[in-house]
Amino acid sequence: MIASIPPGWILLIGGLLVPLIPRRARPVWLLALPIASGAHLLTLPLGFQVTASWLGIDLMPVRVDGLSLPFGVVFHLAALLAVIYALHEDDLVQQGSALVYSGAAVAAVFAGDLLTLFVYWELTAVASALLVFAARTPRARSAGLRYLVIQVASGAFLLAGAVLQWHRSGSLAFTPLSLGTLAGSLVFLGFGIKCAFPLLHSWVQDAYPESTATGTVFLSVFTTKLAVYALARGYAGTPLLIGIGAVMTVFPIFYAVIENDLRRVLAYSLINQLGFMVVGIGIGTAMALNGAVAYAFCNVLFEGLLFMAMGAVLYRTGTVKGSELGGLYKSMPWTTAFCIVGAAAISGFPLVNGFISKPLILDAVADRHLLIAWFALVFASAGVFHHAGIKIPFFAFFAHDSGVRCREAPFNMLLAMGASAAVCIAIGIAPGLLYGLLPFPESYRPYAPSHVLAQTQLLFWAGLAFAWLVRSGIYPKEIPSVNLDADWTYRHVLPRSVRAGVARWQEARESVAGYARRVWAPVAKGVALGVGPDSAVARTWATGTAVLWVVFFLALFLLVYHLRYLS
Repeated sequence: MIASIPPGWILLIGGLLVPLIPRRARPVWLLALPIASGAHLLTLPLGFQVTASWLGIDLMPVRVDGLSLPFGVVFHLAALLAVIYALHEDDLVQQGSALVYSGAAVAAVFAGDLLTLFVYWELTAVASALLVFAARTPRARSAGLRYLVIQVASGAFLLAGAVLQWHRSGSLAFTPLSLGTLAGSLVFLGFGIKCAFPLLHSWVQDAYPESTATGTVFLSVFTTKLAVYALARGYAGTPLLIGIGAVMTVFPIFYAVIENDLRRVLAYSLINQLGFMVVGIGIGTAMALNGAVAYAFCNVLFEGLLFMAMGAVLYRTGTVKGSELGGLYKSMPWTTAFCIVGAAAISGFPLVNGFISKPLILDAVADRHLLIAWFALVFASAGVFHHAGIKIPFFAFFAHDSGVRCREAPFNMLLAMGASAAVCIAIGIAPGLLYGLLPFPESYRPYAPSHVLAQTQLLFWAGLAFAWLVRSGIYPKEIPSVNLDADWTYRHVLPRSVRAGVARWQEARESVAGYARRVWAPVAKGVALGVGPDSAVARTWATGTAVLWVVFFLALFLLVYHLRYLS
């Protein structure tokens, strides 16, 4: 009976019940849910499935296999860490929606058909939008509305593709799909929106930085990694993804370097990291898919850790603007240390988890002799060291003494950051902990001397380049600014274009109406003279005159009748 409960439902239902839990018991409830849900998942064996039928359609609400299990495990781990991080918050909206969001994402990973996936897909959209609205600022409301529209549109493409797929094949099974069909292309577009493909990405840096300090941590984990899973399930080995992923790794670097808001820097960094996973999925070999899954697993931990660190800074100082921070290592030494661990992990330093996961993708690209993609990924690896590995801790904690003095982060925040850092290090030291969860058997040796030397050289030269750029004054300074991105098209260009179009239409309508009035005026005057209220036709006639006219028309009728029928 318990085994038939879909994974994630304990989180989902528990999140809906949060408002009913007494305030004092709520922390225990929040902590118990991800633990209970994770324990339930571990009782389900590989190959476990639940099937159902609805309106004659065969569904598979639950499917546990080698691809879904790693995502399910890391989603539960991230949910637990994020709940610990947010324990100091007493906001029912955030607490309930965060758990519903987490549960829906877990359930979506184990969905075996497109209809079930769509239901959870849209539920994650609504629940995550509430985390943006929870900031309760005008900017958050606007960003949340844009975020919700884009996420719902992603689900609409998924549903349209699912309907066409069912009409074409009679099946809704979530199996590998093809871009050669309209159904496959629509589903691909739905996944691409949620995965922040180029030109479809701007919702990430638009909405994530506007959420609360704790809400952004949840947001950084589930939505985009769910899309990575969906792409790996449906489009592994699709060559188009290699080019898309390569572009994703490169272009965010330039935005991150010039961005002043450090949470927005991390949002761009998130897109950059997704690009590595997309490239691995596009290659589609066992090593590449293992690399994509491993890097998604590790990214949840170290990216979440960096968002936690910046959230703690925001919570204590009220800002994450690089131009307003600096010297915080004096006030927040533990947060500084944990942030450095996250920065080392995302940069790929030895002994942390980024070092043992990203090379799987790089080596898979090299094995396929994809030179351009390989250069793009190497450039992106150096770039992420610049903007996330160095810029985030440097400008937040060390760049200069801004004079900001504050208390260290609350204990629960430090506990969550410390646990995340410990897991990052543990996986980096013992890669087998992660490799054993991957979809395919993996015997990769990340600490081979050649790999250690190559990665160390890359980090050394990237660090030297950063130091030279800063010392020479070439590196962009942290200044208050607004950087234009793809969202400028629908936030400014489109509304202005619509307003201009409406104004032109009104002008044209007034012009046509004025011309019609000028043309119609003399015609209307003539008609009024002939048959208007003051015309002879409209006057009241005497009875005798009326009878005379009746007799006249009767005589005329008789004459016509005689001429037509009697002649």
